[in-house]
Amino acid sequence: MKAKWRVSIGALLLLAISGVSLAQDEHNSWESLSEEQQRVLGPYADSWSTFTPERQARLSAGAKRWTGMSRGDRKAAKKRFQAWRNLSDEQRDVIRSRYLEFQGMSPGDRAGIRRAYDSFRRMPPDRRRELRDRYRKMTPDQRQRVRQRLRDRATDRPRPTDR
Repeated sequence: MKAKWRVSIGALLLLAISGVSLAQDEHNSWESLSEEQQRVLGPYADSWSTFTPERQARLSAGAKRWTGMSRGDRKAAKKRFQAWRNLSDEQRDVIRSRYLEFQGMSPGDRAGIRRAYDSFRRMPPDRRRELRDRYRKMTPDQRQRVRQRLRDRATDRPRPTDR
């Protein structure tokens, strides 16, 4: 029973985090899946043929990724999935829209954001907390100016002088 629960959670996790997008007419029959994929996706065996080809492709790709993960990676993925499930619909919508915005950026802009995030993560926890608190106290206009300054800095563009 516990194994079925893990497999179900794993399959749901893979569905939620999978970013694979394939053509609608591509089809993955149950028989075309590897034994490992069938084991992971076992709870869906009876309803597999009712899924859209796109959903089948996402699930099979996710199951393939899942089988390649170490035990620690699987544990971390489950933890992330649980955190995602605990978010409100509004919080998920914000995350999705920010993700799409990020994907629409140039590679240089994305690299700049990653550098800034890495820099933030290396800061001592007190300093990160202080920056978060200061940001939360700002007005929306002040926040927008800070975000623009950070974008300009990340992409090495000259900053406007209007402070």
